[in-house]
Amino acid sequence: MMPPATPPPAQVPPHGPPRRVLIVEDDPTVAEVVTGYLSRAGYATEHAADGFAALDRAAAFRPHLVVLDLMLPGIDGLEVCRRLRRTADGPAVPVVMLTARGEEADRILGLELGADDYVTKPFSPRELVLRIGSVLRRAEAAPPAGGHSPALRAGDLTADPGARRADRAGRELALTAREFDLLVFLLRNPGQVFSREELLHRVWGWEFGDLSTVTVHVRRLREKIEDDPAAPRLVTTVWGAGYRFDPAGGGLRP
Repeated sequence: MMPPATPPPAQVPPHGPPRRVLIVEDDPTVAEVVTGYLSRAGYATEHAADGFAALDRAAAFRPHLVVLDLMLPGIDGLEVCRRLRRTADGPAVPVVMLTARGEEADRILGLELGADDYVTKPFSPRELVLRIGSVLRRAEAAPPAGGHSPALRAGDLTADPGARRADRAGRELALTAREFDLLVFLLRNPGQVFSREELLHRVWGWEFGDLSTVTVHVRRLREKIEDDPAAPRLVTTVWGAGYRFDPAGGGLRP
């Protein structure tokens, strides 16, 4: 399923400790291969073979990212993801799901629960390492050199790209890494219409992929920033074209 190949370069900060990745996978062969690739790419890894062990290891290991198989003994990956989100006492740990090709409904539900990305089995371990690096870079993105990236505001909505924090009416929003990236992109491009393909490329950095990923993240973002997510006024749908951010309160202000 996963032929040998040279792993990508190390994905660790130049002046910091290795990033910790918790691998939650009940298939020992898959877990061994993924662990090997991540270790050679410079990550510190831990492995859990079932859902209950995953929650215990997450509390003790405090990973920077979780690779989470959906089909697990004990409690399944969806419930693990749900509990990780519920117990987070700060920014939610990024989650990359491992799913089978026939699990589209579960994959969409996982994205709705806050998973940041997914890889479909059978998969290339090299691709998984690259996806993990992409999610971590976005989750840990630093402000540009030479100064703090200015906050973006639209009405009572504020997003600070440097601090990776978003507020609405002074109350912090609990956004995943991808939801935050999507919000910042929309705030920076008010009034423009973007197709799902364009958002997948410009926010996720993917040249191709499942467009339902974008649909789910737009829906989740609406649930957190709209007064009535069923009748959105900020992130609107332009039928046949895509999505547009219509800033409230007189437009975008630096």
